[in-house]
Amino acid sequence: MLQYSIFQFLRQLKENNNREWFASNKKAFQVEEQLAKAFFMAVYTDLEKIDNLDTIQVFRIYRDVRFSKDKSPYKNHFSLGFKRSKPLLRGGMYLHIEDNASFVGGGFWEPNAPDLFRIRKEIETDASELRTIIAEENFQKYFKTLQGEELKTAPKGFDKAHPAIDLLRKKQFLLTRSFTNEEIVSANFQSEVIKTFKAMRPFFDYMSEVLNTDLNGEYLNK
Repeated sequence: MLQYSIFQFLRQLKENNNREWFASNKKAFQVEEQLAKAFFMAVYTDLEKIDNLDTIQVFRIYRDVRFSKDKSPYKNHFSLGFKRSKPLLRGGMYLHIEDNASFVGGGFWEPNAPDLFRIRKEIETDASELRTIIAEENFQKYFKTLQGEELKTAPKGFDKAHPAIDLLRKKQFLLTRSFTNEEIVSANFQSEVIKTFKAMRPFFDYMSEVLNTDLNGEYLNK
Protein backbone atom coordinates (compact mmCIF):
# COMPACT_ATOMS: atom_id res chain seq x y z
CA MET A 1 0.00 0.00 0.00
CA LEU A 2 1.35 3.41 -0.95
CA GLN A 3 1.70 6.19 1.60
CA TYR A 4 0.83 9.87 1.25
CA SER A 5 4.51 10.69 1.77
CA ILE A 6 5.13 9.71 -1.85
CA PHE A 7 3.20 12.79 -2.97
CA GLN A 8 4.94 15.02 -0.46
CA PHE A 9 8.29 13.94 -1.87
CA LEU A 10 7.19 14.31 -5.51
CA ARG A 11 5.75 17.75 -4.79
CA GLN A 12 9.05 18.88 -3.26
CA LEU A 13 10.97 17.39 -6.17
CA LYS A 14 8.82 19.29 -8.64
CA GLU A 15 9.60 22.54 -6.80
CA ASN A 16 13.33 21.72 -6.52
CA ASN A 17 14.12 19.80 -9.67
CA ASN A 18 17.90 20.10 -9.55
CA ARG A 19 20.81 17.82 -8.75
CA GLU A 20 21.83 19.65 -5.59
CA TRP A 21 18.44 19.26 -3.92
CA PHE A 22 18.12 15.67 -5.08
CA ALA A 23 21.53 14.74 -3.71
CA SER A 24 20.70 16.19 -0.30
CA ASN A 25 17.36 14.33 -0.28
CA LYS A 26 18.63 11.05 -1.72
CA LYS A 27 17.62 9.03 1.34
CA ALA A 28 14.05 10.30 1.17
CA PHE A 29 13.97 9.37 -2.51
CA GLN A 30 15.26 5.87 -1.81
CA VAL A 31 12.55 5.30 0.80
CA GLU A 32 9.78 6.33 -1.59
CA GLU A 33 11.35 4.46 -4.48
CA GLN A 34 11.43 1.22 -2.49
CA LEU A 35 7.81 1.63 -1.41
CA ALA A 36 6.78 2.30 -5.01
CA LYS A 37 8.74 -0.71 -6.30
CA ALA A 38 7.19 -2.97 -3.67
CA PHE A 39 3.73 -1.83 -4.72
CA PHE A 40 4.58 -2.26 -8.40
CA MET A 41 5.78 -5.82 -7.82
CA ALA A 42 2.59 -6.62 -5.90
CA VAL A 43 0.58 -5.39 -8.89
CA TYR A 44 2.77 -7.46 -11.22
CA THR A 45 2.19 -10.59 -9.12
CA ASP A 46 -1.57 -10.08 -9.23
CA LEU A 47 -1.60 -9.28 -12.93
CA GLU A 48 0.40 -12.39 -13.81
CA LYS A 49 -2.45 -14.48 -12.41
CA ILE A 50 -4.87 -13.18 -15.03
CA ASP A 51 -2.62 -12.38 -18.01
CA ASN A 52 0.52 -13.54 -19.80
CA LEU A 53 3.18 -10.87 -19.50
CA ASP A 54 6.31 -10.61 -21.60
CA THR A 55 8.18 -7.82 -19.81
CA ILE A 56 7.93 -5.53 -16.80
CA GLN A 57 9.74 -2.21 -16.69
CA VAL A 58 10.04 0.00 -13.64
CA PHE A 59 11.04 3.34 -15.14
CA ARG A 60 13.93 5.26 -13.61
CA ILE A 61 13.31 8.73 -12.21
CA TYR A 62 16.18 10.21 -14.22
CA ARG A 63 15.13 12.04 -17.38
CA ASP A 64 16.86 11.74 -20.74
CA VAL A 65 17.31 15.43 -21.54
CA ARG A 66 19.51 15.07 -24.64
CA PHE A 67 16.75 16.02 -27.08
CA SER A 68 14.45 17.96 -24.76
CA LYS A 69 14.07 21.69 -24.25
CA ASP A 70 13.17 20.92 -20.64
CA LYS A 71 16.50 20.20 -18.95
CA SER A 72 14.99 19.24 -15.57
CA PRO A 73 17.03 16.17 -14.57
CA TYR A 74 14.25 14.25 -12.79
CA LYS A 75 10.73 13.06 -13.49
CA ASN A 76 7.98 14.17 -11.12
CA HIS A 77 6.48 10.70 -10.97
CA PHE A 78 7.07 7.00 -10.42
CA SER A 79 5.91 4.67 -13.17
CA LEU A 80 5.71 1.07 -14.30
CA GLY A 81 5.04 -0.59 -17.65
CA PHE A 82 4.00 -4.09 -18.75
CA LYS A 83 3.96 -5.71 -22.16
CA ARG A 84 1.89 -8.77 -22.99
CA SER A 85 3.45 -11.88 -24.55
CA LYS A 86 3.94 -11.38 -28.27
CA PRO A 87 3.13 -12.28 -30.94
CA LEU A 88 -0.28 -13.67 -29.97
CA LEU A 89 -1.06 -11.25 -27.14
CA ARG A 90 -0.84 -7.55 -27.90
CA GLY A 91 -1.13 -4.41 -25.81
CA GLY A 92 0.87 -2.58 -23.17
CA MET A 93 -0.16 -1.48 -19.69
CA TYR A 94 1.13 1.43 -17.62
CA LEU A 95 0.83 2.71 -14.04
CA HIS A 96 1.73 6.34 -13.31
CA ILE A 97 1.99 7.80 -9.79
CA GLU A 98 2.17 11.62 -9.69
CA ASP A 99 0.86 14.27 -7.32
CA ASN A 100 -2.73 15.01 -8.45
CA ALA A 101 -2.05 13.39 -11.84
CA SER A 102 -1.98 9.62 -11.30
CA PHE A 103 -3.52 7.23 -13.80
CA VAL A 104 -3.67 3.69 -15.08
CA GLY A 105 -3.24 3.41 -18.82
CA GLY A 106 -2.93 0.90 -21.60
CA GLY A 107 -3.20 0.25 -25.28
CA PHE A 108 -0.97 0.96 -28.26
CA TRP A 109 1.30 3.98 -27.76
CA GLU A 110 3.44 3.81 -30.91
CA PRO A 111 2.15 1.05 -33.19
CA ASN A 112 4.61 0.39 -36.00
CA ALA A 113 3.58 1.21 -39.56
CA PRO A 114 2.48 -2.34 -40.57
CA ASP A 115 0.43 -2.77 -37.37
CA LEU A 116 -1.21 0.65 -37.73
CA PHE A 117 -2.07 -0.06 -41.35
CA ARG A 118 -3.55 -3.45 -40.44
CA ILE A 119 -5.69 -1.90 -37.68
CA ARG A 120 -6.93 0.79 -40.06
CA LYS A 121 -7.78 -1.75 -42.77
CA GLU A 122 -9.84 -3.72 -40.24
CA ILE A 123 -11.67 -0.57 -39.18
CA GLU A 124 -12.21 0.39 -42.81
CA THR A 125 -13.72 -3.04 -43.54
CA ASP A 126 -15.90 -3.26 -40.43
CA ALA A 127 -15.71 -1.01 -37.37
CA SER A 128 -18.77 -2.51 -35.67
CA GLU A 129 -16.89 -4.86 -33.33
CA LEU A 130 -14.61 -2.09 -32.08
CA ARG A 131 -17.59 0.25 -31.70
CA THR A 132 -19.36 -2.42 -29.63
CA ILE A 133 -16.34 -2.81 -27.32
CA ILE A 134 -16.09 0.95 -26.77
CA ALA A 135 -19.81 1.17 -26.02
CA GLU A 136 -19.83 -1.66 -23.46
CA GLU A 137 -20.81 -0.73 -19.91
CA ASN A 138 -17.51 -1.82 -18.34
CA PHE A 139 -15.47 0.09 -20.93
CA GLN A 140 -17.54 3.22 -20.36
CA LYS A 141 -17.26 2.86 -16.59
CA TYR A 142 -13.46 2.80 -16.61
CA PHE A 143 -12.33 4.61 -19.77
CA LYS A 144 -15.21 6.51 -21.42
CA THR A 145 -13.52 6.65 -24.84
CA LEU A 146 -10.45 5.76 -26.88
CA GLN A 147 -7.76 8.41 -26.53
CA GLY A 148 -4.49 9.18 -28.31
CA GLU A 149 -3.03 11.37 -31.04
CA GLU A 150 -4.94 11.72 -34.30
CA LEU A 151 -4.36 12.91 -37.81
CA LYS A 152 -6.18 16.08 -38.83
CA THR A 153 -7.44 14.41 -41.98
CA ALA A 154 -7.79 10.88 -43.37
CA PRO A 155 -4.70 8.66 -43.56
CA LYS A 156 -3.21 8.29 -47.03
CA GLY A 157 -5.27 5.84 -49.07
CA PHE A 158 -8.37 6.07 -46.86
CA ASP A 159 -11.63 7.88 -47.62
CA LYS A 160 -12.11 11.02 -45.54
CA ALA A 161 -15.88 10.48 -45.82
CA HIS A 162 -15.70 6.97 -44.33
CA PRO A 163 -18.26 6.55 -41.49
CA ALA A 164 -15.46 5.39 -39.16
CA ILE A 165 -13.10 8.26 -40.01
CA ASP A 166 -12.93 9.18 -36.30
CA LEU A 167 -11.24 5.83 -35.68
CA LEU A 168 -9.22 5.75 -38.88
CA ARG A 169 -7.54 9.07 -38.04
CA LYS A 170 -6.08 7.68 -34.81
CA LYS A 171 -2.32 7.18 -34.58
CA GLN A 172 -2.56 5.87 -31.03
CA PHE A 173 -5.19 3.72 -29.33
CA LEU A 174 -5.07 4.47 -25.60
CA LEU A 175 -7.21 3.77 -22.54
CA THR A 176 -6.75 5.78 -19.34
CA ARG A 177 -8.36 6.00 -15.93
CA SER A 178 -7.36 8.79 -13.54
CA PHE A 179 -7.03 8.50 -9.76
CA THR A 180 -6.93 11.10 -6.99
CA ASN A 181 -4.18 11.15 -4.36
CA GLU A 182 -6.71 9.86 -1.82
CA GLU A 183 -7.60 6.93 -4.06
CA ILE A 184 -3.94 6.08 -4.57
CA VAL A 185 -3.25 5.69 -0.83
CA SER A 186 -6.49 3.83 -0.09
CA ALA A 187 -6.45 0.18 0.93
CA ASN A 188 -8.29 -0.94 -2.21
CA PHE A 189 -6.12 0.86 -4.79
CA GLN A 190 -4.23 -2.29 -5.76
CA SER A 191 -7.45 -4.13 -6.52
CA GLU A 192 -8.72 -1.13 -8.52
CA VAL A 193 -5.56 -1.19 -10.62
CA ILE A 194 -6.11 -4.86 -11.42
CA LYS A 195 -9.80 -4.27 -12.19
CA THR A 196 -8.79 -1.48 -14.56
CA PHE A 197 -6.25 -3.62 -16.38
CA LYS A 198 -8.79 -6.44 -16.56
CA ALA A 199 -11.34 -4.09 -18.12
CA MET A 200 -8.88 -3.54 -20.99
CA ARG A 201 -9.04 -7.22 -21.95
CA PRO A 202 -11.87 -7.12 -24.54
CA PHE A 203 -10.05 -4.31 -26.36
CA PHE A 204 -6.74 -6.18 -26.16
CA ASP A 205 -8.36 -9.41 -27.36
CA TYR A 206 -9.83 -7.59 -30.35
CA MET A 207 -6.51 -5.96 -31.26
CA SER A 208 -4.60 -9.23 -30.76
CA GLU A 209 -6.99 -10.99 -33.14
CA VAL A 210 -6.65 -8.23 -35.73
CA LEU A 211 -2.85 -8.10 -35.56
CA ASN A 212 -2.48 -11.87 -35.84
CA THR A 213 -4.75 -12.36 -38.85
CA ASP A 214 -5.13 -11.07 -42.36
CA LEU A 215 -8.32 -9.47 -43.67
CA ASN A 216 -9.67 -12.92 -44.50
CA GLY A 217 -9.33 -13.99 -40.88
CA GLU A 218 -6.41 -16.33 -41.59
CA TYR A 219 -3.84 -16.55 -38.82
CA LEU A 220 -0.38 -15.24 -39.65
CA ASN A 221 1.42 -17.02 -36.79
CA LYS A 222 0.60 -20.71 -36.68
